[in-house]
Amino acid sequence: MWSYWREFWDKWVPEACHHEPFILVHNGDIVDGVHHNSTTQISHNLEDQAEIAYNCLAPIVDRAAAYYQIRGTEAHVGNSAVDEERLAKRLGAKRNQQGQYARYDLWLKLGDRLIHFLHHIGTGGSSAYEATAIGKEMVESFVEAARWKEQPPDVTVRSHRHRNYEVRMPTANGYGISVVTPAWQLKTAYAFKIAGARLSPPQLGGIVIRFGDQDLYTRHRVWTIGRSQAEII
Repeated sequence: MWSYWREFWDKWVPEACHHEPFILVHNGDIVDGVHHNSTTQISHNLEDQAEIAYNCLAPIVDRAAAYYQIRGTEAHVGNSAVDEERLAKRLGAKRNQQGQYARYDLWLKLGDRLIHFLHHIGTGGSSAYEATAIGKEMVESFVEAARWKEQPPDVTVRSHRHRNYEVRMPTANGYGISVVTPAWQLKTAYAFKIAGARLSPPQLGGIVIRFGDQDLYTRHRVWTIGRSQAEII
């Protein structure tokens, strides 16, 4: 997994960004925390987890033109995302209007297009319906924007479910995009129990959003770890 991390940041991202400046948005759960009686973390000392996260992310933040931190799940990052807030401040995240270094969501303008980042999204128990919550997120964003006469997002970015997926819909700006990012975590005991995850290999990687000559578009890089080998009898 570490080799994939290095390839992602040292090779794939620079090429996907055409070696131009980029903005880093970490979409939540910067540490795993100590949750649900789990024992799979490298350490249950939150200072250890924060130090590891800092050492992984600080070189990437140094390369970025700006860095934003989204708040993840409280079970992982503490009540009111206290662990995420502390680490985002140390890394130098951009603060929101309330002065917070880790925020619940982010509206980011790219040219004349609008991107909305938020960690949480509904999950599905079947691969056949994996796109349902992702498409709903985009439609509900359009409805709320129309209701209050706001600019609708051209791209909605979510995480949480650790599975990369994208849904597109034609719009006046070309198309709307709703995307869920992959993660940087292998399968845990929890993943082996739940529908929609227990049969799926882990998905590692990230996404890049660019504004080209005419349209805004996304690129994805996803790796997986192969399933366990079959026993030969």
